[in-house]
Order: sequence, then structure tokens, then C-alpha cells
Amino acid sequence: MSTAIALPHPAPQLPLAEVPTPCYVVDLGFLQSNLDVLGDVQARSGAKILLALKGFAMWSVFDRIAKVLPGVTSSSLHEAQLGHDKFGGELHACAPAYSDEDLAELLPICDHIVFNSLSQWRRHAPAARAHAERTGHRVELGLRLNPEHSEVQTPLYDPCAPRSRLGVRRAELEGVDLGELDGLHFHSLCELGSDALERTLAAVEERFAPFIEGRRWVNFGGGHHITRPDYDRDRLVRVVQGFRERWGTQVYLEPGEAIALGTGVLVASVLDVIHNEVDIAILDTSATAHMPDVLEMPYRPRIVGAGEPGERPHLVRLGGLTCLAGDVIGDYSFDRPLRAGDKLVFMDMAHYTMVKNTTFNGVRLPSIATWDPEAQRLQVVRRFGYEDYAGRLS
Repeated sequence: MSTAIALPHPAPQLPLAEVPTPCYVVDLGFLQSNLDVLGDVQARSGAKILLALKGFAMWSVFDRIAKVLPGVTSSSLHEAQLGHDKFGGELHACAPAYSDEDLAELLPICDHIVFNSLSQWRRHAPAARAHAERTGHRVELGLRLNPEHSEVQTPLYDPCAPRSRLGVRRAELEGVDLGELDGLHFHSLCELGSDALERTLAAVEERFAPFIEGRRWVNFGGGHHITRPDYDRDRLVRVVQGFRERWGTQVYLEPGEAIALGTGVLVASVLDVIHNEVDIAILDTSATAHMPDVLEMPYRPRIVGAGEPGERPHLVRLGGLTCLAGDVIGDYSFDRPLRAGDKLVFMDMAHYTMVKNTTFNGVRLPSIATWDPEAQRLQVVRRFGYEDYAGRLS
């Protein structure tokens, strides 16, 4: 739409003319602001905050994050390897299940491994003990709990939904000795505030108090929107401090979104405009391939310079580049008709985009760039091409 865009941050303008499309652009000033908030929460609460790679794994900025956060948490062998190779610090793993082969590769690089079930713990604990005896490297082991207390409204994202496959319920622990376990883990939130954590923690303590006693650490999982402007961080600090005082244990938080929340945009170009009852702009990006949560969550991304239908004079439906009939981002209104060559800026597109995007239809993955507001410098750190698509196949 314009050659430069002023992002909602006291930073110089992002020069759209220099941005190849499609492209994710992470503002380093935004990122540092989030890290400052997280560092303050760590200092005041005594919790350790880990970067959850499932939400944000842009390793070109890991050096900045590692100055504030002590480590990362992973949900797979490959995420763990990335954390080990590119981040350093503490490396945690928590997954629904591990194969013998994956565990053998995780043990040499992980500091904590959390098991999702009693059967997984019993199956793999002997290998962890043997590894420690053989190498002197003792991996701390934990068990994931299911608090059986739901705060998440969207069932797709609720780990405590009925018949959930995630975590051990209280009834399963009757008569079980967890003495060998170092810690416990629960993750039951998604984009929620500290009030939801406080209610969840009360449920955890009520159900699992006998098993919390004597643990070296308890991991409160992710889903904490700590860097959202309206998040009650003072409450979070009180909740964490209170738990630590009651149980004398280390607390971990492992958000992914909170690190990247509000830090990035997706810049896309209009390729064509057609008309079928309404104007339809075909973009060089895709909801299903490049911002899948638009369809899965679902949610409506904000676009700089665009409004709700009827708010501005010109209504346009924004469509993606794939052949999926439902690859539609949504209906927006603009001050003028869109034309081929216009660039659109989708807000808050750093988390759960790069880590979830696909090459469906062979559509090119968006480039990845950083914007340094102090130096007023755009750096494209990665471009993707045919080999990235072909390399996934055989």
C-alpha cells in the first residue's frame, strides 16, 4: 500500500520497498522489550523462564535471547538438537512419547527429560540411569501431570480436555512411589493470564500435594502471555513466590509466544485482484501454508491500514496462493481498492508461523528477516527456494 510503514512501536519505519515478499520480519526492538519484561519477572519471582521452541525457533536471534533466558524446552529430538546446537544453556525435553532411538540421542544433550506417562517413565528410566553411570552426566527426570482443570476455551488447544492424551491423572498415581523423580510438569494454558495460572495451580496443589513434596523443581509449562500489555505480572510474581515458599522448590515457566509476542510481521504482496460478488485479492502468501493458526485457532490477523468490513470504503477478501478452496485470510476494508504490487503487513506473525509453515503446493516459504530500529537496518537472514521443497521429498 505504501513504501514504508510505521509499526506500533517507537521505532523508525520499516522500509517496505526493501522487503522481499513473502517475508517474516522480526523487530529487534520489540524482541528486546519482551526480554526486558521476562528478565524482570525472573529476577522478582525466582522462576527460571525457558524459551519453548515449539512456539518460536528463529535461531538467528538466539544469541540475544540467551543473554536473558537460561535455556530452552523442546518437544522433539530435532528441537532439542537445535537448542543444543544454537542456544546452549539448559536444555529440557517434554513430549507425548519417546522412542528408544530418540531417547538415546536425547540423553547426552538434555538436562531435564519429562515423561508423559508412567509407562514411558518406567520404560526409559533404566536407560537414563545407565547413561549417568556410564558418562557421569545425570539427566533430571520429570513426570507430566494432567491437572484435570480446564481454562482454555478452544478444545483443540486444551491439554485438560476430556480423554486428553497429555499428562498423568491423579487417579493413576494411587500407590505409586515417585521418589526417584526429580520434578513434575504441568501445561494446561494457552494465551492466558496469571489469574488462570493461579486457579490451575490451586487445582494442582489440591490433587497432587503428596507428590510435590520433595521434588527439586516443578515446571508450570507454557501458555503464559507474560509480555501482553494487560498481563498481571505482579500476580504472576506473587503466585510463583508463594509456591516456592510453600514447597521449597525451583519453578520453571516455558512460554513460546511470550518471547515473540508482538515482535514480528508478515509482509506479502498482492498478485492479482479478481471479482466474484466482492473484490478478491490473491496474495503471494497463504493462510494454510504460512499462517496456519488463522484457520486452526481460528483467529483474524490485524493488517496495517485495514479495517473491519464496512469500516473503510473498499471491501476486499484476501486469498492465499494455494489451491485449497478455503485458503482465505478474511474480509477487510481499505481506503482504496487494492492493486497488483501493493504490499500488506500482517501483524504479530513471529510466533507459531515459522515453526508451523509448510511447502504445500510447492508454495515458496517466506523469507526471514530482522529489522534493527536503532541502526535502521533490514537484514534478510534466510531465503527459501526449490531445494527446501524438494529436500522434504524423495
